[in-house]
Amino acid sequence: MAGGWSNDGAVQEQIDDSLADAVARARSQLPSGAGLEHCEECAAPIPEARRRALPGVRLCVSCQATHDREQAAFSGYNRRGSKDSQLR
Repeated sequence: MAGGWSNDGAVQEQIDDSLADAVARARSQLPSGAGLEHCEECAAPIPEARRRALPGVRLCVSCQATHDREQAAFSGYNRRGSKDSQLR
């Protein structure tokens, strides 16, 4: 049941779009191609075990941890437009 200016299924469309955006973003960050023997950020050697466990790895553990913390701060688009999410 739609209310106001929204059509039937508008909420589900928002959920589907948000989910599709999150999946596309996650897939774009997956490593691909040949991995590196040395970190592309700090040039530290990447251990063989890490290269075998993560094909296509490009960062050492500490640089990857820093990268992950930076990515966690990304919240995406505010599709709902609620005041609380705009204040963040």
